[in-house]
Amino acid sequence: MPTHSNAALKSVPVNPDSGLKLDEAAETARITGRLRELLRSHLHRRGLIIAISGGVDSAVCAALAVRAVGCERVFGLLLPERDSSSESSIRGRMVAEQLGIAYEEFDIAPVLDALGCYQWRDDAIRAIFPSYTGAWKNKIVIAGGQAGAFSYFKLVVQSPDGQMFEERLDSKNYLQIVAATNFKQRIRKTIEYFHADRLHYAVVGTPNRLEYDQGFFVKNGDGSADVKPIAHLYKTQVYALARYFELPEAICNAPPTTDTYSMAQGQDEFYFALPYDKMDIALLAYNSGNSAAQLANELGISHAQAESIYHDIEAKRKTTAMLHWPAIPMETVIGPKTKPPVLV
Repeated sequence: MPTHSNAALKSVPVNPDSGLKLDEAAETARITGRLRELLRSHLHRRGLIIAISGGVDSAVCAALAVRAVGCERVFGLLLPERDSSSESSIRGRMVAEQLGIAYEEFDIAPVLDALGCYQWRDDAIRAIFPSYTGAWKNKIVIAGGQAGAFSYFKLVVQSPDGQMFEERLDSKNYLQIVAATNFKQRIRKTIEYFHADRLHYAVVGTPNRLEYDQGFFVKNGDGSADVKPIAHLYKTQVYALARYFELPEAICNAPPTTDTYSMAQGQDEFYFALPYDKMDIALLAYNSGNSAAQLANELGISHAQAESIYHDIEAKRKTTAMLHWPAIPMETVIGPKTKPPVLV
């Protein structure tokens, strides 16, 4: 782990222009070559399944898949539900049609309703706001962290007449809301694997480096996949690939969102300490061994805020580590080698 002491600065100051600069052609060749190799020698599958959310990550993964195996061996899925933005489906269709891949659009709302996803969520919201009904909108936001204070969560709701209300969320109701909304990612992944089994394809996971490193995914939901082509790329680099692939402008300019709650919600509102471009710089600085003082200078923030950001990176790595783990047997079981191949 890098050292971030207040002692004399020994590491080279982070340079986001060079540290995040990407040779798009070389990186595309490297990833697509590795995808072909993995399908042939490790996964033994004949194509790729990709759920296209309408965001930049899934769009870039879809473009990489097409360049790796051809559009005829990539199948796309659009899986909206009642809280999804209509813009997400529009952008998803734009990507699939530009890439020339076959795709299916399937509304998962009835499945989620039958499982109690919306009911469990709404019951927890009504514990905070008794007047809340399904006609209202909602989201969870993180507070405190960007100011260097202790992070906590707030529930924000909007009544049908446009009035906004917010209250601090207690642990019990926060966990129930998150557990209920996690149904969405897990149902989507179930559908992806149905089509993967049907077509004998492998499932593509779409997390970028920020999400993968900081545990911003649902275990056995969007965290589940056979290959993760961009997990080593910072979000800034993913946007660079989107422009290199000449994906629709709506994709290249789309801000990162969760598209999970009925109110518009940026990823930095819900999870990250900073907007993605600054979070990229912070994580790059941390991984490069730069001090908090150097990060503060780069971002134009106080030393205390930079220290808080580093602490948040470390805390998220620690608390979400188990999301990356497979199931743990009670003792060593002799069997086939399970260490996965890595991108080199």
